[in-house]
Amino acid sequence: REMNDQGKTIGFICHAGWVPISAGVLKGRRITCVSAIKDDVVNAGAEYVNEPVVVDGNFVTSRTPEDLPVWLPALIERIAQQS
Repeated sequence: REMNDQGKTIGFICHAGWVPISAGVLKGRRITCVSAIKDDVVNAGAEYVNEPVVVDGNFVTSRTPEDLPVWLPALIERIAQQS
C-alpha cells in the first residue's frame, strides 16, 4: 500500500495480482493477470483487460510469463520515467 501511495512503479504478472487485491489497491484500476484470478480482480473493483501488458498509472501488469518480452520493456520504461 505504501509503495502505491507514493506512486512507485509496481509490476506484477500472473497470479501476483492477488498481492494488490490483498493490499486493497485495485479499485478503479485497469489491469491484466492470469485468467484464473480474473474474477478476483473484478470483485476487487478493477477492470480486467485481456492484453499482454497493461500500464495504468504506476501499475505495469501482465498475464503470464509468455508475455515477458512485452512486459519487461514496459516495466523498464515506467521505472525510467521515475528517475
